[in-house]
Amino acid sequence: MSDSRAADEAAIQAVLVDSYKAWEAGDAAGMVANYTADATAIIPGSLRDSREVIRENMALAFDGPLKGSSTSNKQLSLRFVGRDAAIVISESGILFPGQTEVPDTGKVNATWVFEKRDGQWLIAAYHNSPVLAPAQ
Repeated sequence: MSDSRAADEAAIQAVLVDSYKAWEAGDAAGMVANYTADATAIIPGSLRDSREVIRENMALAFDGPLKGSSTSNKQLSLRFVGRDAAIVISESGILFPGQTEVPDTGKVNATWVFEKRDGQWLIAAYHNSPVLAPAQ
């Protein structure tokens, strides 16, 4: 990997870490600080079509069902698409107060789409879907 790609990868990792820390703090504005204004988030049953809509929904969730939660994230891959885009795939889940592991039924596969704008890596899109149990 070239030095510039290593620096880009480190910058992307830092964005993800900041987002995870903001979630743990219940800080909706901090969680979307590194999202593009026109970012989209698709989670089962919901399309959130801007950074502001994502922030509003997360603020409501942090005051309600996600209060005191954190996330568990295992990065599965990171690949660059051209010079100014990258895709991160992770297995993630929400840890509710008192939980130390995400139950299998709570795990999701997530896709993060990053775009480099004015030298800064930002989240342009996020999508997740449940991890399905293997067929028996």
